[in-house]
Amino acid sequence: MRVTQSALLVMDVQRGIVERYATSANVLKPFQTAIDAARGVNMPIVYVRVAFRAGYPEVSPNNRSFSAIAGQGGFTELDDATSIHPAVAPEPGDIMVVKRRVSAFSGSDLDVVLRALQVDTLVLTGIATSGVVLSTLRQAADLDYHLKVLSDACLDGDPEVHAVLTQKVFPRQAEVLTSDAFAEAVRREH
Repeated sequence: MRVTQSALLVMDVQRGIVERYATSANVLKPFQTAIDAARGVNMPIVYVRVAFRAGYPEVSPNNRSFSAIAGQGGFTELDDATSIHPAVAPEPGDIMVVKRRVSAFSGSDLDVVLRALQVDTLVLTGIATSGVVLSTLRQAADLDYHLKVLSDACLDGDPEVHAVLTQKVFPRQAEVLTSDAFAEAVRREH
């Protein structure tokens, strides 16, 4: 029997990003469900946030998205917009990773952390489905991780894009389930 070590990734659920994508106060409930389930079985929880150094030395003018942020200001490491939203706030023992690009692996030490924890299965949540979740899923698949995506703990500005990704694209490389199904599976396994 194969022994697995899973980790829950809570990606880009930051104040400034949640404010752009949240349509109601209940939008973070699936994230809370997944976090509570992971905590209940001592599954490592890794919070991933995007943030830049003062002066944006890591932002190339060739990067359309990030150079626009650098031009407007904000999203620096000390900016409140880059802090994790209080509804899903980390607790002592949770791991915080800062990234500099869209994928949770790019410009971060995520791979080092996961290897040290001997993680082979990633449970992905995040904002946006077409951004950090898609990019991280693709890179994690290439790194041979087993993958799960919690479809209701992913948000995107375009519901159609979210649906295509979670129903047609992600299932090719990951098990796609809801946060409630994940919580139930975790309880059964432990």
